[in-house]
Amino acid sequence: MQNKTTPKPNRSPDSRRPGPDGAQPPRGILAGAIILAMLGLMAYVGMKQKSASEEIPYAPNFVELVEEGQVAGAEIVEEATGITYVRGRLKTEPGHKPRRFKVYIRNSDKIEEFLRANGVPFSVPPQSPILWQIASSVLPILLIVGILYFIFMRQMRNAGSSALSFGKSRARRLTRDRKKITFEDVAGIDEAREEVEEIIEFLKDPKKFQKLGGRIPKGVMLMGPPGTGKTLLAKAIAGQADVPFFSISGSDFVEMFVGVGASRVRDMFEQGKKNAPCIIFIDEIDAVGRSRFSGIGGGHDEREQTLNALLVEMDGFDTQEGVIIIAATNRPDVLDPALLRPGRFDRQIVIDLPNLDGREKILRIHARSIKLAGLGDLRRIARGTPGFSGADLENLMNEAALLAARRDKPTVELADLEEARDKVMWGRERRSRVMDETEKRNTAYHEAGHALVQQVIEHAEPLHKVTIIPRGMYLGATMSLPDKDRFSESKAKLQSQLSVLMGGRAAEELMFGDITNGSRNDLKTATRIARFMICDWGMSENLGPQTFGENQELMFLGRDITRSQDYSQDTATRIDVEVNALLRKCHERARDILTARRDKLEMIAGLLLERETLDGREVEEIVTRGRIFTEAERIEIEKRKRPAAGEKDESSKPNDLGRKQSGASGSPAIVPGVAGKTTAAEPSRPGA
Repeated sequence: MQNKTTPKPNRSPDSRRPGPDGAQPPRGILAGAIILAMLGLMAYVGMKQKSASEEIPYAPNFVELVEEGQVAGAEIVEEATGITYVRGRLKTEPGHKPRRFKVYIRNSDKIEEFLRANGVPFSVPPQSPILWQIASSVLPILLIVGILYFIFMRQMRNAGSSALSFGKSRARRLTRDRKKITFEDVAGIDEAREEVEEIIEFLKDPKKFQKLGGRIPKGVMLMGPPGTGKTLLAKAIAGQADVPFFSISGSDFVEMFVGVGASRVRDMFEQGKKNAPCIIFIDEIDAVGRSRFSGIGGGHDEREQTLNALLVEMDGFDTQEGVIIIAATNRPDVLDPALLRPGRFDRQIVIDLPNLDGREKILRIHARSIKLAGLGDLRRIARGTPGFSGADLENLMNEAALLAARRDKPTVELADLEEARDKVMWGRERRSRVMDETEKRNTAYHEAGHALVQQVIEHAEPLHKVTIIPRGMYLGATMSLPDKDRFSESKAKLQSQLSVLMGGRAAEELMFGDITNGSRNDLKTATRIARFMICDWGMSENLGPQTFGENQELMFLGRDITRSQDYSQDTATRIDVEVNALLRKCHERARDILTARRDKLEMIAGLLLERETLDGREVEEIVTRGRIFTEAERIEIEKRKRPAAGEKDESSKPNDLGRKQSGASGSPAIVPGVAGKTTAAEPSRPGA
């Protein structure tokens, strides 16, 4: 039930008022009743028309018809009004439409004798009261008039109410009896949580901050990539704040009618002022807060008028204290500068992807509703998911629970979490995709080349596992385990990554003397990294510490459209030469590693053909010892290492879960042009 003090949300013109129990009245029953009434009326009118009789005079027509034997039957009707008449039907040939007649008479006794004398069968049916006769004649007319009145009056009322409600705000006030989300349900964004907690504390105790002359921020802008928890943080604010909380989406302001958006903005702030102090949350504010510019839409664009109204209400002549606006967007680059200036959105809180500790906390929150075999494994899962947002981690836990339930397991185990991670990143295993022996052998050597180079080369991330099981659109993958979150990469590490990406192609050349299209994604990723090393990060010795080209953005599209060439054609040729030289150098380095360890390459590929999947520990044992140890030997080796290892973090083991590196096996690649962020590219070996 809705709180009585809560303003009811505006309904659409076609909505109806709820019944006593809060349920909407069944519109289908009313529509069905109208349709049945119309059908009954049509049937009644049809029967009346069908039963219409031809009126004839008593003499000479009726008398002649009776005497000639053309009357098949008759009824003598005596109405309550005193009128008496005979109605009947004439004899017709088979197949012809029957003719009916009606003749008024004075005396029914004489007509009875006349009909008996001529052998005409007749009857005297009982008659209804006069009131029923009058009602039966007037009721169809009243029914038609009533239906038309109901339809037209309803349309007029709806038109009037909808016209008046177009300018009303659609902000919904959240009630306290609903399920609350508190700050205990938010993790991985500690700095953002502290800033919004300060706003809630100000609303609860404003004198604490005002005694030193400070004022509360009028607006807070939450910005960050999708899935990082902006809306979740707003829900937590609603659950924690002891003040009225209104929620609305940016798209709710825009309508097909001009001026509706601005009117709704004004009405929203009026509601806020009546319930001050309060918080108003606008989700996806970029729908109305895009930068104003001349051109598309002109100066009278509806969105611009809505934005102008929002700017005036937040900081204009008639601005009042006590209404705090919290907005969320993942497109801060397209917002109008006037919206982000101090006095409107004073604070701009960036909610970025969670780090290692944040991912672990998020996993533990989502693990509350899932039966796990052990919570200690969540640290290892967090290490293996760099670049995952909170929504990605929630999806991973949900997929793991579904996989365990499908296998009839009592709890969710580590294998289920690993399988769920791989499924979320690359898709489900496709064991139905059958490869012939030649293609399977080629894939095994390709992935073995990635794995061997990654295991041997310096500055590479620890290897997690290598597989030739088709998954999604890929025939195989080599996965790594970053030992920590990285926000910058060195030149040596990037060169090692390029060599790992070239390992698959180098293995094909070394073993078969031929190459396939399986290196498409590897080459694409390697070329992209090499070009950014030369053009954006100044890692070329010949070209020096300089950047080349700038990304051009169109504001209303919000993405990189072109890359301007602010350098000469000669410089462009030198850039191409540098990129080509860097890729060839890394390719030769990978080929040299594989040539020197060809026996290890053949051993890894043979085991892949036999077992389809090898973990990083097994590959390490093959490279260092030339064989895979038994479990007993591993336990013995661990016992010998334990005294020397000290208090080493368990999460540093190379056989833990890991996230796929860019390309076939490299580490997470830095997002082009954005320092400090990591992402993972797709696996290698796409199907032809």
